[in-house]
Amino acid sequence: MKLQSKPRCAWCAGVPELIAYHDTEWGVPEHDDQRLFEKICLEVFQCGLSWRTVLTKRENFRAAFCDFDFYQVADYGPSEVQRLLANSGLIRHRGKIQAVIHNAARAQEMVLEHGSLAAFIWQYQPDPLTLPPPQSVTLSAESIALSRDLKRRGWKFVGPTTMFALMQAMGLMNDHEVGCFRRSLIPDAGQLPL
Repeated sequence: MKLQSKPRCAWCAGVPELIAYHDTEWGVPEHDDQRLFEKICLEVFQCGLSWRTVLTKRENFRAAFCDFDFYQVADYGPSEVQRLLANSGLIRHRGKIQAVIHNAARAQEMVLEHGSLAAFIWQYQPDPLTLPPPQSVTLSAESIALSRDLKRRGWKFVGPTTMFALMQAMGLMNDHEVGCFRRSLIPDAGQLPL
């Protein structure tokens, strides 16, 4: 029961799947394009649902979307959409499935233009000195700008609140609550590695 005794962010409140995710992934700076694309896709599926619902289906999503390799996903056509809609292990929402496939092609374009998806996303990292208290807001000027820029480039289901959640999860900011044991363990987000 030592796991339960550590002070954590309130959002994972005693739910085993959420605790494991919180303790090992959430807020850790991520620069891998495939993992960033995965998180964007999972945030797409989460729209209007609980994160726990998405998290419990994550392995099914990974299998269905080639571990979120956006080069493979971009080639999905109507038959793959139908296959995904028939997969009971997924959130079967046609618009979200089509958005993931569509966004995979946009991710490829971004790599060509910026060198990586990470290089593009990390340019929206907030200045730590301007951040509000942890978990006190659900969007920021940076998440609004990131959303606007992605939409301008044709991305779908990437609203400012969704992008704020992405920024929290991928460590563009350390948004762990002040009393959370993970706050001091999260490395400085820093800049992209050379």
